[in-house]
Amino acid sequence: MRVGLVVGASSLTIGVQGTGMGIAHGATVVELHAEGAVTLDADGRALRLRAPGAEGSYERIVFVSRTRSAFVLVDGKPYRGVVEVFTRNGGLTAVNELSLEDYVLGVVNAELGPREDGDAAALEAQAIAARTYTIVNRGKFGAEGFDIRAGVVDQAYGGVDAETPLGIRAVGATRGMVLTYGGEPITPFYHSTCGGSTAAPEEAFRSAVSQPYLRPVSDRRGDGSYCDISPRFSWSAEWDASELRDILRETVPSVLGVDGDRVDTIRDVRARTTGPSGRVTELRIGVSGGEIPVYAADIRSVLAPAKGAWLGSNRFRVSVEQAGGVTTRVRVDGFGWGHGVGMCQWGAIGRARAGETARAILTTYFPGTRVERWY
Repeated sequence: MRVGLVVGASSLTIGVQGTGMGIAHGATVVELHAEGAVTLDADGRALRLRAPGAEGSYERIVFVSRTRSAFVLVDGKPYRGVVEVFTRNGGLTAVNELSLEDYVLGVVNAELGPREDGDAAALEAQAIAARTYTIVNRGKFGAEGFDIRAGVVDQAYGGVDAETPLGIRAVGATRGMVLTYGGEPITPFYHSTCGGSTAAPEEAFRSAVSQPYLRPVSDRRGDGSYCDISPRFSWSAEWDASELRDILRETVPSVLGVDGDRVDTIRDVRARTTGPSGRVTELRIGVSGGEIPVYAADIRSVLAPAKGAWLGSNRFRVSVEQAGGVTTRVRVDGFGWGHGVGMCQWGAIGRARAGETARAILTTYFPGTRVERWY
């Protein structure tokens, strides 16, 4: 696995946690010890290395830990395996190369956070989902020199710092296990909190690809939901007219490509249509010159709770206060957190605490799938 840790940096610091690290550039290997660290700077098409006895400019440098207990540090964060640094488009790219199983070790708790013994099945479900996602998306960023990104573009990946004893056990217990449909690995979307029901892809994504295993699944349990233990199960956001106008004047052009000057007097905000899970799939913003339609994939970024933020989900109710035909205040009361498609992570935790196995959790959120051991 090649994981893009940093892309476009002007400078990086590389060190070692433990004892012994080699810097390999060409046929030369320079040894670093626990207290050693080097600085890399972007220098046009090359990178400049600042290290005792190894200063110079290079196209790429590979940093290798000498033992499995010694980790390469990238800006102070430890990673297993090898770290390669090279220049691209005038900036530095740092890539962590390691085995698939070691990579999943750094994903499980980065995605689910610190967990307790009763959450083991949720960690196992996350490990299987993360492994499957990685297999399906390997090579996604091949033109940039790595397979996938370490972050929300793909999966949260925290390296060694994200590993916990429970997470390590979950990865070991599910080694080689993959989630499949019709014998092929699926694309296992997941999110923080569904708020009572997961979503259909067309309720969340601009380019929705319908799959039989991606459809709304109820998370209800008695009078509540499996995911109502989430701190983000319910939420609200509220704006007065001037606050909302200022936000929309930024988001409407950047997200929709619509002239921000159209957002003058806000006359109304209403949910026009909802999808099969109850999420808003079309929002209408009334202005002096008519209405601005906002569709499913864009609602969370257009109706932002604050500048630079996203709405928790598009499963919400809208309340509007008006005076003289003009909106004075808008409030949304919502449920869930994230896009809502696939596995609800807090729902998985709730199901694990209720005694469900990882296999049961995954096949519930991805109907018709099977958990298979591939190696």
